[in-house]
Amino acid sequence: MAKLLIGQELAEFIKERQLKAVRGLTPSKIIPKLAVVQIKDDPIINTYVRLKKKYGSDIGVQVDTYNPAQVDAPKLIKTLNNDSGVHGIIVQLPIENSDETDKIVNLVSPEKDVDALAKNSKFQPATPTAILWLLAGHNIDLSDKKVLIIGRGKLVGQPLNKMLKDSGVSVRVADRETSSLPDETLWADVIITATGSPAILYPKMVKQGAVVIDAGVASESGQTVGDLDSSIYEREDLTLTPKKGGVGPLTVSSLFENVIVSAKRAAAEK
Repeated sequence: MAKLLIGQELAEFIKERQLKAVRGLTPSKIIPKLAVVQIKDDPIINTYVRLKKKYGSDIGVQVDTYNPAQVDAPKLIKTLNNDSGVHGIIVQLPIENSDETDKIVNLVSPEKDVDALAKNSKFQPATPTAILWLLAGHNIDLSDKKVLIIGRGKLVGQPLNKMLKDSGVSVRVADRETSSLPDETLWADVIITATGSPAILYPKMVKQGAVVIDAGVASESGQTVGDLDSSIYEREDLTLTPKKGGVGPLTVSSLFENVIVSAKRAAAEK
């Protein structure tokens, strides 16, 4: 079996620290609040929203959910932007009409854009931050590694590419236009995949001793699956995220870290 990069234990450690941080806001009488704007009704999306509500409850952050029609979302977001009691706003993706994604997410105030999807956001994006936390928590140093990101999505690929390049990491990005994906994957010491295409990465595409981070999410036969073919876990030389409990728990932790930072800023301004 491959060595697994478990994110859950790291997330529990972070959660304890966050609980103390929220309690530290008590003298300011500020209760951190996250507003989740969910436009599309979907089982996977519903699951993620429930996880956010549970996590918020565990650390003392209030999570309010809204389910507007897409045409009504701009007015709602404007109201939330102007509500001083709301410290973070996320538009839960995907939305019904994905062509309007950029337009909708950019309505969120940069000071409350805890998903870091809007232009000029004041925060680091949650999933890329979670990936870096996971690697650091398992003592994987990227400074001397060749890193491949598979996927150019707004949530993971694009921001992670920028964050790594800004840190001086040697990084390439592959997508559906890449002529030979195996050539790229066999070059990399670390592969971070976030395509939402089940089983896009299989054993013979990965070099000896590589690290593989699966941040892809898709639904297959009613099950939530990632980008890795299940047979890849039979390779004992690889270091991999597990099928569940890898990046996901830390993504939620990272999101709430941003909410707490926003609440602290509000407390400092009182």
